Amino acid sequence: MARIYNFSAGPATLPLEVLREAQEHLVDYHGAGLSLLEASHRGPEYDAVHTEAIENLRQLLDIPAEYSVLFMTGGATTQFALVPMNLLLPGETADYVHSGSWAGKAIEQARFVGRVNVAANTAKERPARMPAPDELNLTPGAAYLHLTSNETIAGTQWKTFPETEAPLVADMSSDILSQPLDVSRFGLIYAGAQKNLGPAGVTIVIARTEWLARAPENLPTILRYQAHAAENSLLNTPPCFPIYLVMLVTRWLLNLGGLEAIAARNRAKAETLYSVLDGSAFWRPTAAPAHRSLMNVTFRLPSEELEQQFIKQAAAAGLKGLKGHRSVGGVRASIYNAFPPEGVEALVACMREFERQHG
Repeated sequence: MARIYNFSAGPATLPLEVLREAQEHLVDYHGAGLSLLEASHRGPEYDAVHTEAIENLRQLLDIPAEYSVLFMTGGATTQFALVPMNLLLPGETADYVHSGSWAGKAIEQARFVGRVNVAANTAKERPARMPAPDELNLTPGAAYLHLTSNETIAGTQWKTFPETEAPLVADMSSDILSQPLDVSRFGLIYAGAQKNLGPAGVTIVIARTEWLARAPENLPTILRYQAHAAENSLLNTPPCFPIYLVMLVTRWLLNLGGLEAIAARNRAKAETLYSVLDGSAFWRPTAAPAHRSLMNVTFRLPSEELEQQFIKQAAAAGLKGLKGHRSVGGVRASIYNAFPPEGVEALVACMREFERQHG
């Protein structure tokens, strides 16, 4: 059976080479006589995977030695709570940027823990956008400033991160490893794996190690970043197989030429699609041009009926997962790192034919 082009916002497309390698070694992992799904997280087979996955991430992002790389569970949703539980102390205020649905969820969870200042709110603006740095109403002495680097539902992305006194904390679930990044500008970065890193089940946390000691003494051990860092993410049994796939995906990225190479490919894919959207009044991009995401391209058609027809016609052609998020409707093409350029070309051809029929 032929593979489809999967435009889903997540879980998302994985590199075909990665899937084939995982398949080849699924039952017998490199002659070990067992699957990695069955192997001990303390054994030599998994230890090599764990070590390489961390080293690959350090190499790709040029992560400084004073930062820890953690493998955790619960997705970004759990991190919405763990960040303030570990880093927002009694009497302090955390600044948050409300740029859309996912930033809003992070704010909601932080408010259970402590005092939150919404430094800017562009969540309901149309066309969708991120705030400008001079719009941020920051708290003097804030514990941190939290932002969401890419909003998958709105189709917006930070192009330049703000300069702040407080440490930056970023949810980068949907655009991590999509382009070079200066990790040293951040106190902590977290990212669910299921868009650019691997399958659902593991969450990456990259954090300045000394900063993790801020956690209150009464925070249970399993919820403490510092405890996970001290045990090299082996405080409890990690999600070994998802981490194995992260290892393979990061190896694939290194073989492609690293983040400079994937960034060029991502820009080309997005430009191909945005050029069609901008070239006709039939299509209406929903994000402001200066803030358009390279990962999630969102747009509308002249009517909801036409949108439904287009999504159905595209699916029949093997282009699936194009339905916009239920909260906003429309069309969304998620074109993460592993999404092939040929898939974007196929979508563009489908769009042009649909416009010819209905424009």
